[in-house]
Amino acid sequence: MKHLNITVFGKVQGVFFRAATKAVANQLKVTGFVKNLPDGSVYIEAEGDAFGLENFLEWCHEGPEHAVVEKVEINSGELKNYNNFEILKR
Repeated sequence: MKHLNITVFGKVQGVFFRAATKAVANQLKVTGFVKNLPDGSVYIEAEGDAFGLENFLEWCHEGPEHAVVEKVEINSGELKNYNNFEILKR
């Protein structure tokens, strides 16, 4: 199990990025959360196995249909043992 802190930049708010992220995370058995940041980016904390996180990151570089992902920053972090994947509203 690994923990990643992911920030996605570009046109990623107002395009159902958070809802799509939750759906993909649930499919891949990735836990954590996603939230919008005031600067227009999206912040994600994700935990899972190597396979799940690799596929999740691949998706983060694409995003949902109307998103335009310009940059993805990824940092490792300490495991927090999330039980599920949530959308945070601030």
